[in-house]
Amino acid sequence: MVRHADMTVLIDNIAAEPLAAEWGLSILLTLDGRKLLLDTGAGPAFARNAELLGIDLACVGAGVLSHAHYDHADGLAEFFTRNRTAPFFVRAGSCENCYSIKDGVLKYNGIRRGTLQEYESRIRYVSGVYALAEGVWLLPHRAADYSSISLRNALYSVRGGQCLPDDFSHEQSLVVETENGLLVFNSCSHTGLTNILADIQAMLGRCDVRAYVGGLHLYKMTDEELDDLCTELLDTGIKHIFTGHCTGEHAFGVARLGWIADYNDPITYLELMVTGQSNNYGVYSNPDYDALITQAKATLPGTERDQILYDAEKLLYSEGGFPVAPLYFY
Repeated sequence: MVRHADMTVLIDNIAAEPLAAEWGLSILLTLDGRKLLLDTGAGPAFARNAELLGIDLACVGAGVLSHAHYDHADGLAEFFTRNRTAPFFVRAGSCENCYSIKDGVLKYNGIRRGTLQEYESRIRYVSGVYALAEGVWLLPHRAADYSSISLRNALYSVRGGQCLPDDFSHEQSLVVETENGLLVFNSCSHTGLTNILADIQAMLGRCDVRAYVGGLHLYKMTDEELDDLCTELLDTGIKHIFTGHCTGEHAFGVARLGWIADYNDPITYLELMVTGQSNNYGVYSNPDYDALITQAKATLPGTERDQILYDAEKLLYSEGGFPVAPLYFY
């Protein structure tokens, strides 16, 4: 079990200056002090961002490739130049054989050709459920027909001399066990988030996913399909989803609109700022505020309770640090 986990995104589609952005993803994890690199983006930009963030890639102990697409693997050469010892763990189904169709043209979108052979001494191929460390696993997808997903997203691989719908045998999830539940990292989630959760339950016998991190590959979904997915996710029990990359801006908007009050009462939002509440991301803490919320819960609906909630809200917004501000109105 991992006691302490930190995550730093080294590159993604969006970045604040002076960091670079690209269509790609790279995340540095620190698990009980051990540094683990997930993907390397589409080139050397992730390494330059690491420098700007004061991160020495030579200190990384191991790397994991989520899948065999260029936007996650083509920074490998840069990493191996800066780090002379760390192995990179790659799913056994990974080859330089991935393609996509764009504007009717078949286009190579796999790992830069020759990379797997050039750095074969640094690459470790894994299969099945692979224990990377205590409480840290690499998981494949269950054997299944994912051709409908591949065709929808125009993703293919050349196998046996034929161009076939991608079977995603090159994709893997990184799963970390913590005392609060599982952290799941899957950089593009090509087979679908709910399918990946089913993979985890089938292989680890676990469904206590605390947080899911990665792209969700939703940018080709319709609004109706996105609504259905949001409904499915509510039933998964996942507490937090941190996403970016291939999720798509439109999907972000739909997901944001999907979060509304659980019930028609001010406390559904005011309770979020109580000390120790799981969604209190700013770690706001004020015993007077906590006491008002407790009092409101013990008071019947009416003018007296409304005044208590008003006083709590007034206290929240009068704090010197202004711990919360509305950014979006429904």
